[in-house]
Amino acid sequence: MTQIGYARVSSSGQCTRVQLEALEAAGCEIVREEKASGTSTQKRPELQSIMDFIRQGDTLVVTRIDRLARSISDLQDIMKTLKSKGASLRATEQPIDTTSAAGKAFVDMLGVFAEFETNLRKERQMEGIAKAKVAGVYKGRKPSVDADAIKRLTEEGMGASDIAKRMGIGRSSVYRALR
Repeated sequence: MTQIGYARVSSSGQCTRVQLEALEAAGCEIVREEKASGTSTQKRPELQSIMDFIRQGDTLVVTRIDRLARSISDLQDIMKTLKSKGASLRATEQPIDTTSAAGKAFVDMLGVFAEFETNLRKERQMEGIAKAKVAGVYKGRKPSVDADAIKRLTEEGMGASDIAKRMGIGRSSVYRALR
């Protein structure tokens, strides 16, 4: 029976030190950490490594559920995988222990709140963008492709593949600029 710790922060500017200390104090023999968004389990190789490695009797330990997943569906997928492997989940800062019925119910409730928080954040972001657009402040991302140069090279008789190579862009970007 191994306790495997998992620490996650969303961006490279954040630090996992506090989580790592808590996981080590909780007796985790193996600790994995990564800096990636929690809105999806995709592009989280350390979490995937744990899910592949974890065995019967092992416990996945996190400081809080939102460090593991920010959507109820991802959390439920993780829980199904743990259950199928005979492993459990525990959080150091929340009364979660999936070996009990109350612990399982509490995990689901926390997952719902984590997803709710993510959705509220997205709504606020979209409201801010809408206000900025009305004020003329938000203009979107600057174009990364020089459409005039592409048109000029096309008029000179150069093909899409050659233009893409010369400009260091994808051929589809050439076609988009020509539309």
